[in-house]
Amino acid sequence: MHIDAATKLYGIIGKPVGHSLSPAMHNAAFQHKGINAVYLAFETGSPEKAVEAVRTIGIKGLSVTVPHKESIMPFLDEIDKTAKRIGAVNTVRNSNGVLSGTNTDWIGAVKALKAVIDLENTEVTVLGAGGSARAVIFGLLKEKAKVHIANRTKEKAGRLAEEFGCSFSGLDDLSGINGAILVNTTSVGMGELRGISPVPKQLLKQFSVVMDIVYGKEKTRLLQDAEEFGCIIVEGIEMLLHQAAAQFEFWTGKKAPFDAMRKALIQAQVK
Repeated sequence: MHIDAATKLYGIIGKPVGHSLSPAMHNAAFQHKGINAVYLAFETGSPEKAVEAVRTIGIKGLSVTVPHKESIMPFLDEIDKTAKRIGAVNTVRNSNGVLSGTNTDWIGAVKALKAVIDLENTEVTVLGAGGSARAVIFGLLKEKAKVHIANRTKEKAGRLAEEFGCSFSGLDDLSGINGAILVNTTSVGMGELRGISPVPKQLLKQFSVVMDIVYGKEKTRLLQDAEEFGCIIVEGIEMLLHQAAAQFEFWTGKKAPFDAMRKALIQAQVK
């Protein structure tokens, strides 16, 4: 990678971001396509100040991760129809000072799941009610799946369920839930919650496919438990890869080098 005065800057903002594999993927993509750009990780608790930095320094694009996917929206100039419907932004493009927001998380989730199961008329339980959950639910409904939302705060699950037309429950009331797919969109399994599962192990025998958007060097406790019951598992890196490819295309207008991004992701994961 050659860096000079003309190198364009991209990055990811969130807290935490020290575990992020996005720099490996996007830098590999820039290099493969011969684009003079670099992608870095910026840990920040303030989306407002991050947007100020984008405008001041001229950062060309951002990935947005937890906890800023919803809170960044008021500070952008434009938000596309999909991101408005989802109510969360995970991608920002700086076009001559105009900051545009979109959401590619739903693309990543749908492509990752469709690689192992047909989603139409399939019952799916989604754990969580934050920005990532909103994107996953949007994508599932777009594919005509039947969605049930379960969240630690039942009231928040209820509000989201009413907005998207889904059923809902609290996380402590899942015994009667049956479905083909379980998707965890919470942060349980990441950072200080690493090694913990968001649901009791025995609950997983009710599902045939379990997906966790949390990723790391090892499988999350949720996915390890799911494997013990013979479930098909979908790791978070699959969603990460597909959403990142869509981000690259949104920023550059060029087709993402998917194979090169996957190779870089796998190499970074095992380091």
